[in-house]
Amino acid sequence: MPRIIFKCPYIKPGTGKAAAHLNNYVRYVATRDGTDLFTPDKAELPATKKQKAMVERLLRDFPMCRGMFEYEDYQSSPTRATASEFITRAIEDNYDQIAKRENYVSYIAQRPRAERLGAHGLFNGTGDALELSKIAEEVANHPGNVWLPIISLRREDAARLGYDNARQWQSLLSTYAPQIADTMNIPWEQFRWYASYHDEGAHPHVHMVCYSADGRSGFLDKEGIARIKSGLAKNIFRQELTEIYRQQTQRRDELVRQSGEVMKELIRQMLSGTLENPRIAQLMGELAQRLKSTSGKKQYGYLKASLKAVVDEIVDELAKDARVSSAYDLWYQLREEVLRTYRDDLPDRLPLSRQTEFKRIKNVVVEEAARLGEYTEVFTPADTQEPLQTGEDAGPEPEAESEGSDVPEEASEAPPAVVWSDRYKRARSFLYGDDETPQDHKQAYRLFVEEALVGNALAMHDLGRMLADGVGIDADAEQSHAWYAKALSAFHAVERQRPNRYVEYRIGWMLLHGVGTEQDESAALEWLEKSAELKNTYAEYQMAKHILANPSAKRERTRQAVGWLTHAAEAGLDCAQYALGKLYRDGGPVAQDMTQAVIRFSQAAERGNQYAMYALGKLRLEADDPAAARRWFRQSADLGNQFAQYQLGKLLLCGDGVAKDTAGAVRWLTESAEQGNQYAQYALGKLYLLGKDIPQDRESAVRWFTLAAEQGNEYARYFLDHMDDSPSLFASATRLLHHMGRIFQEQAPPPSGGISFVDSKLRRKIREKKIAMGHKPDDHEEQGIALK
Repeated sequence: MPRIIFKCPYIKPGTGKAAAHLNNYVRYVATRDGTDLFTPDKAELPATKKQKAMVERLLRDFPMCRGMFEYEDYQSSPTRATASEFITRAIEDNYDQIAKRENYVSYIAQRPRAERLGAHGLFNGTGDALELSKIAEEVANHPGNVWLPIISLRREDAARLGYDNARQWQSLLSTYAPQIADTMNIPWEQFRWYASYHDEGAHPHVHMVCYSADGRSGFLDKEGIARIKSGLAKNIFRQELTEIYRQQTQRRDELVRQSGEVMKELIRQMLSGTLENPRIAQLMGELAQRLKSTSGKKQYGYLKASLKAVVDEIVDELAKDARVSSAYDLWYQLREEVLRTYRDDLPDRLPLSRQTEFKRIKNVVVEEAARLGEYTEVFTPADTQEPLQTGEDAGPEPEAESEGSDVPEEASEAPPAVVWSDRYKRARSFLYGDDETPQDHKQAYRLFVEEALVGNALAMHDLGRMLADGVGIDADAEQSHAWYAKALSAFHAVERQRPNRYVEYRIGWMLLHGVGTEQDESAALEWLEKSAELKNTYAEYQMAKHILANPSAKRERTRQAVGWLTHAAEAGLDCAQYALGKLYRDGGPVAQDMTQAVIRFSQAAERGNQYAMYALGKLRLEADDPAAARRWFRQSADLGNQFAQYQLGKLLLCGDGVAKDTAGAVRWLTESAEQGNQYAQYALGKLYLLGKDIPQDRESAVRWFTLAAEQGNEYARYFLDHMDDSPSLFASATRLLHHMGRIFQEQAPPPSGGISFVDSKLRRKIREKKIAMGHKPDDHEEQGIALK
């Protein structure tokens, strides 16, 4: 499989001059001509002593060179030719650390073997002729960070795929630049990039220069670098990867089929008393008995953790069967082939029970266990197959379903229909992307259109959403409305053919939000209540939200809402569990009961609800258990919850009850701030300004204060307004604010004396702001999300 090498060093402002001990590198670069250090007849001789010494020095000074194609070639065959190739690339790739910025830009544009598009080899996405000296000066004097991505291919891959010329790279990078800007956290209108293609030896490569025009925005970590590398690989190797993905789908389907056949065979052996695997017999018997007394849906996602553990063990026993093991190995080989295109190391293989790609196998096990427990009855699909959706208080959206609806797949034979066909599932995979399927909105759009044309209302609905949001196609409100309207009409037609509580919920939701039709709350509630009365958990949740958000609702309706919410929660809907936990925590429609609140929050958290995890963290913090609070905040933070990230950063920075971890604190505060959390932004600004525990960085302080101030944070605005004040005045202001409200320790006592402002009005104003908004309980953050 072809492979890409990608690295992305950067230069901080004011670090352009070369270190003295690297001067010989500069002379070496300036005097050598391309790769002509040897004559052709001596190219295959062993590397010289000087070359070996230079190689060792480069590896010592620039350890990342070990990941280059050229070093791999030198390791396998240490000749004069491979040594020269490695030395050339290693020096070139680290020229940013050797010479001034201005020299670096000129070097990559004019060095030997740089393909020229005129007087030099520099290009960007505009297609215009570029003035090299002007760009070199602009980069040299840029006040912010400058990133220097390097993309390298093997010669045979570049030639086969057409990436052996500057024009092809210009086309690719022009298309991919918005994704690079987004990953670097630079607004597109501020993003600037230039590149040069070097047709070098066995490994042609591209050098880029990227930065933000305003000098303030821009942030790239290891995860971001990995995302850029992965995206480049999927674009460059698209043809090969498409075929691999097709084969993966075939092998995945074959594994599921084989697992189902083996499972059915084992059940037959159990019933006939000929099963030779006593462990599977024991586990299946246990699961069958426990499922009989389990209420709610008999699907893996709805089971309690203890039952899931039994299913997982059965799946791993199943994986020992030679047929299943072989199919799983074939699938994994293709998965790892994809990963090798952009990863230098492969993750450990997961047991079959932990591979989310094959959750269908777990449901096969559950189905067969239920069949085993009631083998005298004919198994028919239950009428409750709506997918489990992780949601928040805004309510679960049907667009994010992960399993099929409760409309049976046989309905696909007669349009209009609501069916999770194979083609519809593939479209969803392309829409969202995963480890095995690259996100491809154009493919998703094409498949949705094909599915919609045969009458699938779900595909019509997704087309309406893609056109509304401009995903994979230009936004078109008129076309979006048309597809939504067709979807609503199709839902009505399916409902008339066969009343169905899931379809009733979808109709109600569209009417409630005015999607594809005029908003009609009254009609929407009629449909939702009709579905809720038939125990559709989504409809129950939506109706409960509506009633509980209405202060004038009658007591009888409030009791009904609690009943619906409780049923939805007990059926496994995590957002309902979370909402019910908040009712018990806060009281009102139900008596306050903290034990029940913890139970409901825990149920939702177990299903991956980030808001429930955050709520549990807050409760543990209030109970003076910071270690437990940290665990819950970490779980929620890992799922992207900005408030949990902020709280986790606070705990780690202060070290109250947990080990202090300044680096970890800055990381989580940054993730929260990047999501727009103004309190994390202000905290980072304060940290960088004061230079306590981390290096002082005025530019970073200005950046974060600016973002916080734009959201109304007046403390941040104060610092911005007084950054250039006289040192004594600003220092005293900084010290007073630091004492009055340390970044997180809002209840700290005021300073004892010795600190004053020259302007007493300014001192009073800051004190008033501190009392009014800066240091109130709960860390200036949202007090939870209200039930709507």
